[in-house]
Amino acid sequence: MIKAVISDMDGVMLDTEKLYVRFWCEAARSFGFPMEPRHALGIRSLGRPFAIEKLQGWFGESFVYDEVRDKRVELMDAFVAENGVEAKQGAAELLQWLREQDYRVALATATPVERASRYLEQVGLLRYFDVICSAREVAHGKPAPDIYLLAAARLGLPPAECLALEDSQNGVRSAHAAGCRTVLVPDLDNPAAELEGLLYGVAENLQEVKNLLKKASHRGGSGISETAQKRKLD
Repeated sequence: MIKAVISDMDGVMLDTEKLYVRFWCEAARSFGFPMEPRHALGIRSLGRPFAIEKLQGWFGESFVYDEVRDKRVELMDAFVAENGVEAKQGAAELLQWLREQDYRVALATATPVERASRYLEQVGLLRYFDVICSAREVAHGKPAPDIYLLAAARLGLPPAECLALEDSQNGVRSAHAAGCRTVLVPDLDNPAAELEGLLYGVAENLQEVKNLLKKASHRGGSGISETAQKRKLD
């Protein structure tokens, strides 16, 4: 039986993944590295060592990860300070419904806890989360399972009783490796084909997650919604 939902933040709860892509590219180019959106998407949710390996594989060992990342943070912080962040459509409705149905809810994000909490508070979502976990708190970031294992432990539940919501390959691999039932909610791309076999389902949007959970509960926790099943097979 599914008793809790553990969600990624960027691209799932908040419409911020597009900002990371934009400012990773801008920061890298300011250092002379021709980063494109596909590169930024390729390091989504990756822990620092994995991201460095990928970026230096693309741009050479001279890629100064920490300096570029600090510039990305500076650019994005300035943008958010002026413009704020946006919740993903349906996020508040889903989280309110989860509370009404007595699901516990945790966040598993690469973003530091203080920043994640600030962003969620800005859009009125912070109050819905029982637990917030950051990759800064674990030894290995995504795609390693550490952050999902931490979130499940803080919820007091085995990972198998947790539904994980992710929008990236690295996040899906992390949640699946932890033993969570993992649902892909595509954002900037749709890597469902590459992840077949790792997914409990694929949801069009956060409304579809609610429908998935309703049908899973009706079928004793083992079913996925018709739309999710269709998307998984496409």
